[in-house]
Amino acid sequence: MDDLNKNYSFEKLILPHRDSAYNFARWLTRNDNDAEDIVQDAFLRAFKFFGGFRGGDSKSWLLAIVKNVFYTKFSVSKKFDKIISMENNPVQISTDSTNPEIIYLRKENAGIIKDAIENLPLEFREVIILREMEDLSYKEISDILQIPAGTVMSRLARARKNLYLMLADQLKDEDENEL
Repeated sequence: MDDLNKNYSFEKLILPHRDSAYNFARWLTRNDNDAEDIVQDAFLRAFKFFGGFRGGDSKSWLLAIVKNVFYTKFSVSKKFDKIISMENNPVQISTDSTNPEIIYLRKENAGIIKDAIENLPLEFREVIILREMEDLSYKEISDILQIPAGTVMSRLARARKNLYLMLADQLKDEDENEL
């Protein structure tokens, strides 16, 4: 593949997934600067190895690179998973209503959900983000994380159950505080 065609194809196939790459990196790292570094490194690697891309789902291919860069850069461990806190809320909040109370409740709920996702173990957080926020199929997630589709399904089920339990505890605590 000559350089001109490589540049054009890369721009057409890979660059449209910048936002997804950043969103995934942001949720993995829980930090804007680290996410930007990971995405930059991932795009450099993607460009370098684009000649070896054999077609298929370019988004999954790029997100797999993002994941690999994250694991390599941070030598991910349980310690890392618990240390970093999220400073900004990447959850998008719809403000189609002008009612201040509704806007406040949406922001409050988004913050509670963000905190619950943030407290999931990394292996659960990955599948939740890829499935629920990036809307990827089990097969695509399986390819990105390099795990069997059955493992994706079980991790997703456990992640959802953990989220449910965390959110139920949060509601229970709020109800007890109101009494």
